[in-house]
Amino acid sequence: MAAPSAPRPPRPRKEPQPLVIPRNAAEEQRLRLERLMRNPEKTVPIPEKLNEWAPRPPPEFVRDVMGSSAGAGSGEFHVYRHLRRREYQRQDFMDAMAEKQRLDEEFQKKLERNKMIAEEQTAKRRRKRQKLKEKKLQAKKNKLEQKKQEKEPDQSQEQGSSEDDEDDSKEEEEKEDDAEEPSFVMGRG
Repeated sequence: MAAPSAPRPPRPRKEPQPLVIPRNAAEEQRLRLERLMRNPEKTVPIPEKLNEWAPRPPPEFVRDVMGSSAGAGSGEFHVYRHLRRREYQRQDFMDAMAEKQRLDEEFQKKLERNKMIAEEQTAKRRRKRQKLKEKKLQAKKNKLEQKKQEKEPDQSQEQGSSEDDEDDSKEEEEKEDDAEEPSFVMGRG
């Protein structure tokens, strides 16, 4: 016999939880989360993925081979029926696995095809942005060259005002550089 132990202190009574019947899946999920969050230190059992059913492999050596004689007893039919059912299950399983593998391969091919299409579209848009950027730079250079050509005849007349013009043109260049490039251009398609 075990030695008598000290009496346990009485457990504190928990107040009864009201019975709530969930009306839909979202409410059921909310109730489960609330129950889990009442005691965050408690470990949560996470069920593992169930293994798929697989048929028994065929035997290495068949001991009770049925003969082809006409003297088979009435009990042999049930043995034959069981073997036939097991073989059909095995064939169905192999067909299902082949179909699953085919679908997986098709899905992977589709993912690759979609990835290639997305990369092509991205590259096309990148080229378009680069082309637009180069066009803007070329327009900016042409504009600066035109200003320089206009200034050359004016320089002979006024030397002092040319320094002010250069300061103004530098400020304009800085303002143009600070401006954000538009992400799209209206009217072009």
